[in-house]
Amino acid sequence: MGFARRGEIMGINKDLVAASSTPLVLAILAAGDSYGYAILQRVRELSGGRMEWTDGMLYPVLHRLERLGHVEARWKIVESGRRRKYYRITKEGRKKLAAQREQWKAVDGTLRGIWMQACTV
Repeated sequence: MGFARRGEIMGINKDLVAASSTPLVLAILAAGDSYGYAILQRVRELSGGRMEWTDGMLYPVLHRLERLGHVEARWKIVESGRRRKYYRITKEGRKKLAAQREQWKAVDGTLRGIWMQACTV
């Protein structure tokens, strides 16, 4: 795999990464409560290593979603005795995720359609 260019993450343009951050985080949390590091790992896993987010990318998204009421956070003491902040999707967050899913389906369908035409021309 080549090096990421300035403003890109593993070859994915930063604008696409930013645009996809909300639905990705909400979808991960829809599958179950999670904490920052686990969310970062899940994004890496789901993208096949092509998207490697940093703390500096994830936490502003989580904090914004929390301010908007789409996620809730709570501190939990884990087995090691350390405190860890867990995030949970809210009812409003599930509504936001459903709306985002429909928007992304429309974008995906449009791109697939145009790319199929481009391949036949």
